Amino acid sequence: MAETVLESILTCPHCGFSKQETMPTDACWFFYECEQCKTLLRPNPRDCCVFCSFGTVKCPPIQQQQPCCGQ
Repeated sequence: MAETVLESILTCPHCGFSKQETMPTDACWFFYECEQCKTLLRPNPRDCCVFCSFGTVKCPPIQQQQPCCGQ
């Protein structure tokens, strides 16, 4: 099994601001506030967390082909 990547760059779909975040391995982020425009991001339909919707890397459970805590 491939090593799990814990760093992902979240990009706000409203203003384009990007920031690298470390993904937790024991919890999901269902909300994320953009530091620039203060928009509260929520996962897109059928995505389990903000990393799966707006990140460069999917969350650790999805990378490991396991159910995410939001599903």
